[in-house]
This record gives sequence, structure tokens and C-alpha cells, in this order.
Amino acid sequence: MDLAVLDVSYSIFPTGVLVLGARESTLVNKVFTVINILVLSFIILSGFIKGDLHNWELTEQDLKNLPAKARDLSSIPGLDPLGSGGFMPFGFEGILHGAATCFYAFLGFDSIAMRGEEALNPQHSIPFSIMISLFICFLAYFGVSAALTLMVPYYQIQPKSPLPQAFLHVGWGPARYVVAVGTLCALTSSLLGTMFTMPRLIYAMAKDGLLFQGLAWIYDRTGTPVMAIMASGNIAGVMALLFEFMDLVDLVSVGTLLAYSLVIFSMLVLRYQPYQILSKKEKTEDKIEMKSEIEGSPLDSGPEAGTSNILKSLWFPPSTIPTRKSGQIVYGCASLIVLLLTILSLLLAQWSSQVFSGDPGLTTVAVLLLLLITGVTVIIWRQPQDPTYLYFKVPALPVLPLVSIFVNIYLMMQMTSGTWALFGIWAAIGSVIYFGYGIRHSLEENNEQQPPASTSQTLDKNILGAGSS
Repeated sequence: MDLAVLDVSYSIFPTGVLVLGARESTLVNKVFTVINILVLSFIILSGFIKGDLHNWELTEQDLKNLPAKARDLSSIPGLDPLGSGGFMPFGFEGILHGAATCFYAFLGFDSIAMRGEEALNPQHSIPFSIMISLFICFLAYFGVSAALTLMVPYYQIQPKSPLPQAFLHVGWGPARYVVAVGTLCALTSSLLGTMFTMPRLIYAMAKDGLLFQGLAWIYDRTGTPVMAIMASGNIAGVMALLFEFMDLVDLVSVGTLLAYSLVIFSMLVLRYQPYQILSKKEKTEDKIEMKSEIEGSPLDSGPEAGTSNILKSLWFPPSTIPTRKSGQIVYGCASLIVLLLTILSLLLAQWSSQVFSGDPGLTTVAVLLLLLITGVTVIIWRQPQDPTYLYFKVPALPVLPLVSIFVNIYLMMQMTSGTWALFGIWAAIGSVIYFGYGIRHSLEENNEQQPPASTSQTLDKNILGAGSS
């Protein structure tokens, strides 16, 4: 309980910094980020200096000769506590478990996209910034993980304080205090980045009526959404008080994987939608065209002719640009593929050994799912894409987005039932708020109701000021 109280107290600091204003919180975040980068560089260099490559080459015989106390290592469910040694002691399955658990580390890249209004050329700078940030994060996580496992054998890593204990293990005791300071700076920077985004999401939803209008209140002196910041800070404190750290990590990982999957799905569907909203006349013509294609000509007015025309339109679309009909086809096919990918991921996650060993029933089901997914993917591929020029477009549609969705869903299937139960409760609370309040108070379809202009302009001015700093 003392640790939980400490976590609650630590969440108060970022909340107070954010209340001061976007410019001040950005400055604090930059300071902590610089310190964090310096400490990470120190850890990586120290690991390669004091590391031992033998820790990546352990054999099963080495593991058998370990004392009994070394076997107290907290293991991954279903895997051997000590693994099999080598560079991948827990195999590919262990990598997937670790990737699913640590996916929370990729939370925060959405804050780059949220600052699109601040960028001079968002179509160029935002994709470039995200790719550079991903590469830097890869180097940081790869370097620290490599340094840690080189300094300490993987079975001796302390889950609660791995890096300070690693320096103590190699005889650099004083360095652990430097690492502890870097850890605090990293946590602070991460909290500031996450809690900078969350209040603005709450503010935007409250301004539209999806959440309570009081959360959209702006403090005129600092131009910050104080109520939204306080609400997000209180939620973070309550969550830290009620749940264990690993439960929160798994919950954030599931939410991040699901959110990124929804983004990928939306991108896939939107690339095949018509650019402009169709007028009533165009909609009428589109319906007539669909009806004529389904019914066929008077000479071919049988069910076989109608089915033939539908299949022909799927393989040879009548238009070279997206239409309302082709957009609906892509939306339906993409939804079907997501369902099929979910079933396939569940099958591979629960019965992977039986599938790859040639079990007649499970292998047949997996092959049929792959054939269906391939066929529906080809249908999407044949549909016309939006020809609008964009500086950056995701390549290899629709294969690359569908592969990304499959990987995300498969990683989500690695989570425990307790994590899914916690996520279900959290989703149920959100559903109650949306269907009980938000859906009836949303101003999206009511153009006449707008929030006060001064309030909106104050926040926008403050956010833009943060970007210029």
C-alpha cells in the first residue's frame, strides 16, 4: 500500500506542471528528456564495456548447474522458468509475450499527430517525425536491453529494479544512483507526455458534448483546460492506487494495440472512399447503377446473371475512381478480414503447436481461414483508391495494413484473461458514459451549437505557443 500511495503522490507532480500551461510543461518535459537521454547513453556504453558475451551463449548444461535459488525466476506462464539458454532462451513464443507486454512503450506517438495544427507542413513533418521517433526508440530499447543482458545473465535480472541491480552486480555500485535519477526522469517525461495528450482529448470530447461540458472549462490566465487536466490526473492516481503495476502495464498495452489497430483499419478504409461527399443526385444515380447491375439486363434476368454481375463488379470495378459502392465494398471486406484475422490469431495463440504439427482439424481450419483472407484481400486490392495526392502515403495497400492488424491482434491474444477482464470493465464504463450521456449530447450534427469562440481560441493559442517553444 505504501508503494501505491507513492505512485499516487508521483502522479500529482505532472498534473501540477500541466496546470501551469503548455509552454511550461513543454519546457519541463524537454529538461527531463535530455537527462533521460544522457543516462540511457551512459547505460548503453557501460553495458558494452562491462558486459560479457557469454551471457548470450548459455547452454542448457549451464542452467542445470545453477543453484536452486536461481530457479525462483518469475516465469512466463506456460514456459520453462529458466528457458533453454542461448540468445533466445524462451524461443519465439517468449519474444511474443515480451513484445505484447512491452507494447505500452509505443504509447505517445499519437501526441505527434495531435500537434498537426502546429506544424507548418504536417503532411511532410508528421510522418518524418514519427519515423525518426520510432527509430530513436528502437535504438534506446535495443541498446538498454542488450546492455542489461550483457551485464547480468537473464535469469538473475531483478524485475523490480533491473538496471540499478545490474550495476551493483558488475561492481559499479555508485552508478546505480545515476541510473535511479535517470529512471525518475524517464517516468516523469513519460507521464508528462501521456498526460499532455489526455486532457486535450477530454477537452475536445467535452467541447463536442461527448463528455460533461464542465470538463471543457478553460482557465483564462494560463489558457489550459484545468478541469480536464485535473480529471485525468485524478483518474491516473486512482488507477495507481487500486491496481498493481503489471496489471496497468498490460491494460495500457492492450489499449494501445487496439487503438493502433483501429487507426490502421480507418486508414485502409478511407484510402478507398470517394474524396467528396456525394450529392443527392449522385447518390440517386449510384443507387440506380447498383440496382441495374444486380438485376442485370432483361435478357439475363436470372439469379445466375445477377450473381455473375456482382462477381464481375468485384473483380472489374466499373469506375477507376472510388465511388460510394466501392467504398462500401471495401468497408465490408475489411470488417470481414478483421473478424477472420481475430479467429486465426486466437487459433494460433491457443493451439499453435497442434496447428504446425499437422493436426487434421485445426490445420484445415487455419488453411481455410488463410484462403478466405487471401480472397477478400484480393477483392479490396481490385477496388479503386483515392487519387488525391498526398506527400506521404502508406505503401503496399492493402497487404501492409492487414499484416499490421494481424500482428497487433496476435499480440493482444498473448494477454492473460485477467487483463482482458480488466479491459472489459474499463470498456464497459466508457460505453455507459457514451450511450448514457455522450450520444445524446453530441454537437457533431448540430452546426448551430458551438462553444464560445474565446474559449476555443484561448486553448488553440496556448497550444500553438507550446509548439513554437
